[in-house]
Amino acid sequence: MAGIVTNPRSGKKSLPVRPHLTESKAVRNTLIVIALLFLGLIVILPMISVIAESFRKGWHAYVDALSDPDAMAALRLTLITAGIAVPLNTIFGVAAAWAITKFKFRGKNLLITLIDLPFAVSPVVSGLIYVLLFGAQGFLGPWLDEHNINIIFATPGIVLATMFVTFPFVARELIPLMEAQGVQDEEAAVSLGARGWRVFFKVTLPNIKWGLLYGMILCNARAMGEFGAVSVVSGHIRGETNTLPLHIEIVYNEYQFSAAFAVASMLMLLAIITLVVKSILESRMSEQHES
Repeated sequence: MAGIVTNPRSGKKSLPVRPHLTESKAVRNTLIVIALLFLGLIVILPMISVIAESFRKGWHAYVDALSDPDAMAALRLTLITAGIAVPLNTIFGVAAAWAITKFKFRGKNLLITLIDLPFAVSPVVSGLIYVLLFGAQGFLGPWLDEHNINIIFATPGIVLATMFVTFPFVARELIPLMEAQGVQDEEAAVSLGARGWRVFFKVTLPNIKWGLLYGMILCNARAMGEFGAVSVVSGHIRGETNTLPLHIEIVYNEYQFSAAFAVASMLMLLAIITLVVKSILESRMSEQHES
């Protein structure tokens, strides 16, 4: 009979015990209620509050807040930053995961540790690192000033800070996936005469495509919502170096609460779209694993 397991000690056969059936119905229902209450209090209620506050002064005030030139500039800079950081981190993540999982070399553990470094470093500290490196009084500051190159308090600094805090996501999504897949497919392709990039595009990439897209979605979500590192390197120049999170903070500090929540609702909408795409990719990945 399918599902029957054999006890290695006694040799007796029995149906496997399902962990979710070992607790009483009352316990299961209690745990579900607690989880739903916690979710409603921490996630759903704040989202409802943002939407309600956004439209507190009416639809026209909401549209005016979103069409404000500074808000549009912040949205544009946020999309530009994510549009640069995500592809570059994707290239790095694929290269790092490919090297770590397909080859043996000295320093592999060190590379893995460095990939995890942004998870351990505060975003504010990472932004400060770039200020100390590229700022006017930093290590490379005088040389950059001499050649009229602006990094800190400009778009390049925002992109660099965003890349630092987001570059582990793609690599960390691909490494366990590629380790589980092993190297058998690549070895078979090489034995049939394929080499280099052909092996990657014809064998490796199709096997990791859903995991790769999933990592890119997570990277993009963090890039659009990053505040700490970007706040340090941006200079908070309205209409020039403010991303959406920074613009929301400035408007809120000016007591324009409805406008701040209106822009926050736009950022929340981008996050919801990201989550929808993430859920679709998760289902695709599950289907791929089952097949």
